[in-house]
Amino acid sequence: MMQQYDKAKQECGDALLLFRMGDFYELFYKDAEIAAKALGLTLTSRDKSKNAVAMAGFPHHQLDGYLSKLIKQGFRVAVCEQVEDPKTAKGLVKREISQIVSPGTVTDAALLEPTQSNYLASVVPPGKGASDFGLSWIDLSTGRFLLATVDQEKLADLLARLNVCEVIIDEAAKEFLAPICHQLRLTTRPSWSFAVKHTSQLLKDHFQVATLDGFGIDAQDDVAVQAAGGILQYVKETQNSTLGHIDRIEKYCPTDHVEIDEATWRSLEIGQTIRTGSQDGSLFSIMNRCVTPMGARQLGIWLTSPLIDVAEIETRQVAIEEFATQNSLRKDLRDQFKNVFDLQRLVGRVTSGRCTPRDLNCISRTLETLPAIKARLVGRKSEWLQKLESEIDLCAELRSELDSALIDPCPAQLKDGGYIREGYNRELDDLRKLAAGGKQWIANYQKTICQQTGIPSLKVGFNKVFGYYLEVTNTHSQKVPENFIRKQTLKNAERYITPELKEYEEKVLTADEKAQSLESELFNGLRELVRANTVRLKTTAQIIALLDTISGLAELATAQSYSRPAIKDDHSLLIVEGRHPVLDVLEPTGAFIPNDTTIDEELGFVHLITGPNMAGKSTYIRQVALITLMAQIGSFVPAKQATIGVVDRIFARIGASDELSRGQSTFMVEMTETARILNTASSRSLVVLDEIGRGTSTYDGVSLAWSIVEYIHDHLGCRTLFATHYHELTELESTFSGVRNYNVSVQEWDEKIVFLHKIVAGAADKSYGIHVAKLAGVPSWVNERAAKILDKLEADRTPEKEKEKISRSAEVSRRTFQTTLFEIADHPLIDKLKELDANELTPMMALELIHRWQREVSEESNSKLAR
Repeated sequence: MMQQYDKAKQECGDALLLFRMGDFYELFYKDAEIAAKALGLTLTSRDKSKNAVAMAGFPHHQLDGYLSKLIKQGFRVAVCEQVEDPKTAKGLVKREISQIVSPGTVTDAALLEPTQSNYLASVVPPGKGASDFGLSWIDLSTGRFLLATVDQEKLADLLARLNVCEVIIDEAAKEFLAPICHQLRLTTRPSWSFAVKHTSQLLKDHFQVATLDGFGIDAQDDVAVQAAGGILQYVKETQNSTLGHIDRIEKYCPTDHVEIDEATWRSLEIGQTIRTGSQDGSLFSIMNRCVTPMGARQLGIWLTSPLIDVAEIETRQVAIEEFATQNSLRKDLRDQFKNVFDLQRLVGRVTSGRCTPRDLNCISRTLETLPAIKARLVGRKSEWLQKLESEIDLCAELRSELDSALIDPCPAQLKDGGYIREGYNRELDDLRKLAAGGKQWIANYQKTICQQTGIPSLKVGFNKVFGYYLEVTNTHSQKVPENFIRKQTLKNAERYITPELKEYEEKVLTADEKAQSLESELFNGLRELVRANTVRLKTTAQIIALLDTISGLAELATAQSYSRPAIKDDHSLLIVEGRHPVLDVLEPTGAFIPNDTTIDEELGFVHLITGPNMAGKSTYIRQVALITLMAQIGSFVPAKQATIGVVDRIFARIGASDELSRGQSTFMVEMTETARILNTASSRSLVVLDEIGRGTSTYDGVSLAWSIVEYIHDHLGCRTLFATHYHELTELESTFSGVRNYNVSVQEWDEKIVFLHKIVAGAADKSYGIHVAKLAGVPSWVNERAAKILDKLEADRTPEKEKEKISRSAEVSRRTFQTTLFEIADHPLIDKLKELDANELTPMMALELIHRWQREVSEESNSKLAR
C-alpha cells in the first residue's frame, strides 16, 4: 500500500496527498505534519520507533470541510480515491488521483463563494525585444476563459481587480515574475508547458479549430497564447476530467475599458473594504441587488471593466431604464429568478463528471422557469433586451427528459439512490417491486415461523457477513425445528438459516443490486444528455446573468432614487446633488448631505478642496470617482442629475499605507503612486488626490503638493479633485486659470464647531485641527497647550515673512516654472553687502570683513539659542 502512496505522491508533486483508506483519508510524512497544524488534527504514527511514519487523517464524509480549510490557506491538495470496490477487489484495492485541487481550480460548490468569480491566471514574460506580458485567466467553475497582452503596470492592476487567487508561471521565470506578482499564490510549471507551438496547438485541439483567428487572436498575441495554453495544460492535468464547458476564449482589450490601477481599486473600496478585506461595505455589496449568483458575478465583471464606448454604455442604460420604469415587469422577472439555480456552475460540474442527482434536478427546475422569463421579455423597447429574449434557448426536450426522469426533491448524493422517478424505466420499476416485495415476504415469513415454532421472540435479521438469518434466544432453543441450519452462536442466542430464507434473500439482494446499478446507468445517460447541450445551456445561463444584473441595477436605481446620467464624449463632469453610493445606503435616510460638482474648461478642471479633517473632503472626492465609475458600467447614479464625460482612467490616491515587505515607507508608497498618476494620466483621465505631501515635513509637503498641482494643470489638463490641508495652495487659483478653490463649510460658535459637510466655493481659512483633537478625546491639557502654541505661531507669522510666492517663467513653450516658497527674510548683513563697493576692497580688507560678519552671525545664533 505504501508503494501506491509513494507513486501517487510522486504524481502530485508539492500538493498535500489525501490518501483514501477505507472510511478515512490519511496523510503521511511531512504532509501529515503540515495538515495536522493547518487543520488541528492529531498527529499519530503506526509504531513508536525512531523511523515511525507520521500520520494524520479524518473521516471520508468530512472531505469538503477539510478541503475548504486547506484551499483557503493556499494549499494545493491531491485527492487519491479507491477506484474499485473492496468487496470485489482481488488483492490490494486500486487507487488513483481523482483530482488536484488548488485555490484556482476549485469547482465544488461547497468550496466556492457564490457571488465571486474564482480566477486562475497565467503570466508569461515578454519575449526578446518586446515589452508586453502574456496574461490569461479562467474561472474553471463556469468556463469563462480570457487572454490579453498588457504592459507590466497594467498586469499588476488587472490581477488586483480580478482578485486572482492563483497564478501559474514558468519555473524558469520565477525570479523575474515573483516580484511582479507580489503577494499572489504562485504555482511553478515546467517550461515546455508554455512553449509557443505546444500552447497554440493545445488550444486549437481543445476548441477543435484550425486557427485561432476566429477568436480575434493573431500573431501579435503569441505571448498571450502561451499564457492561455499554459493554463489549459495545467487544468487538464489537475482535473482528470472532460472540459467541455470551456468552449470559447475571449480576447480582452484593455483600451476598450476604463483603466483602474491597484491603488485606486483599493482606495475606492470597489470590491472589498480596506479595514476588513470583506465585501460588506464595498461598492459591490451596495450595488448587488441581483437575485442569482450568476447576476452577482456578472456585476463584478462589469465593475472590473467599465466601458469607454458611449454607445455601449447607453445600450445598458436603455435596458436598465426600461426595467426601472416598469415595476411589474421588474418584479415578475425577479420573482422568476428566485427559482433559477447557478446554471453556469451546474453545467461546469456536469461536464467535469462531478455532478450529483440534485445538480441535474436543479438544471431541470431552472429550465422550467425559462418560458415565463422569455414571455415577459417579448415586446420590449430596448433592442438589447429584444436580442437577449430571442437568444434564450428553452431546451424543451432536455427539460422534458430530466423532468420525467428525476424525482423532486432529489437526493444530494449518488449513493443515496432513489432519484429516478417511478415510471421512467420499466425494468427499474420491476426490480424495485421485486426488492420491495421480497422484503415484505421476509416480514411475513418471520410471522409465519413464529407461529409454526411457537417461538414468539424469533426475529429475522441481516448482516453483510451472513445475509438474512433467524435469531432464537437460548430460552427457546428446545423448540428449534430440524430444518434450521445453525450459522452462528452468540452469548444468549443462536442464529440459523433455512433454504427458503436463503432463496428469497438471493432474489431480494440481487434485485437491489441490479436496481442500484441500473439507476446509476440511467443517471450517467442523463448526465451525458446534459453534457451534449453544454453550449445551449451556457448561452442561456449568460443571458439570465445579464438580465439579473440589469434588473438588479434597475431595482437599486428605484430604491435609492438614482438618475440616469448623460454620457458625453468630452471632458465635462457635472453632478447635481451627488451622494456617496455606499454611505447613501448605510446612513439613515436623509442623513447624508448631497453635493454638487462642476468640472469643465470654463469653471476650472482642477478643484482644490480645503477644510478640516472629519469634515468630509475624502468622502466627497471618493463619491465623484465612484459616480463616474458607476456611470461607465451603464448604471444609474446617486445624484439628482449628472453629465459624465467619458474618462479613460480613474486614479485615486487616498489614505496612508506602507509596504514593509518591500521595504517601502508610507511616504515612499505615496510618492510612488503619485508618480504613476503623473506619468500615465491623460487629458481624459479623472484624478482624485487626498492630502498629498503629508508624509514628510511641512515645507517639503507644501512644495511637492504645489508643484504637483502645477504639473497636472499645465502638462495633463485632466479633471482633478485635490483635497488638502495646505491652505497655502489656495493661492494657485489667482495664478492658474484652471484651478478653483472649494472648501467644506464649518459653523463655529462659542469655541465649538459643527461640520456641515457641504462643499462651497472659496478657500478655508482654518484647519480646526485642535477642535478635531478635542472631539477625538485627546487630553484637555494637550489641547489647551496646543491652542497657546498656535496663538504664538500665528502672532509671529507675518505676511511679509511667511507668505508663499510664485514666480513663473515663460521661456519654454509647454510652461515650466520657477518656484520660490518662503522668501529669504531681511537681515543687517544684506544691507551691508548692498552698501559695499567691492572694487575699493583689498584682499586683506575683504578677509577682515568676512571674519567680522562670521562672528556677528555666530553671536546672533547663540543669543537665539539662549533665549
